[in-house]
Amino acid sequence: RSEKLLLNILPSAIAERLKANDMRIADHYDSVTVMFADLVNFTQISEKMPALQLIDLLSQVFLKFDQLAEKYQVEKIKTIGDAYMVVSGAPVMCADHVNRIAEMAFDMQFALKEVAVKTGIDLNMRIGIHTGPVVAGVIGSTKFSYDLWGDTVNLASRMENICKPNSIQVTRETQGLLKDIYVFSEKASVDVKGKGLVETYVLLARQPSLKQA
Repeated sequence: RSEKLLLNILPSAIAERLKANDMRIADHYDSVTVMFADLVNFTQISEKMPALQLIDLLSQVFLKFDQLAEKYQVEKIKTIGDAYMVVSGAPVMCADHVNRIAEMAFDMQFALKEVAVKTGIDLNMRIGIHTGPVVAGVIGSTKFSYDLWGDTVNLASRMENICKPNSIQVTRETQGLLKDIYVFSEKASVDVKGKGLVETYVLLARQPSLKQA
């Protein structure tokens, strides 16, 4: 039971290292893709709900997101209130991390619509994505947590914060890796604290030729 609990809390690769007494886990990854998704105006929506209904609604949404994380083999890092954070490319490295996140983002939009139709609640979401280096590791001695740090995490969060509802906003780094496969909006520049002007794009759809294929 304790091993199953450990695997529920931590990525399996990290859990195995802890079991082998590797208690100082801190890894650097040159390139991963981080995604933040956040429900729009959820505080106002939740104020009108009984506690059980609120928890049930979030459970329905996050269960679908968890299933998609498993489908695309990306790592759920945490939920923060009504926000959801995942990474692809850590702790298990993969060459197609940006494509996995892009596909998951589209499926998350569809999944949220399904929950909205089922519950009759108007649900909307913002998604932000950035690709770059991170430091990843485990903190805590009794309550373990696997987390990410660095500008890549901050920029992905910022992309979500300034994104329009029901949009997927990405940085130039992410767009550059996906531009031959997906359709994007025109470039826009946003002022990011500590970074200055950052080029951003909205991920719109798969390329028509690839859809047909």
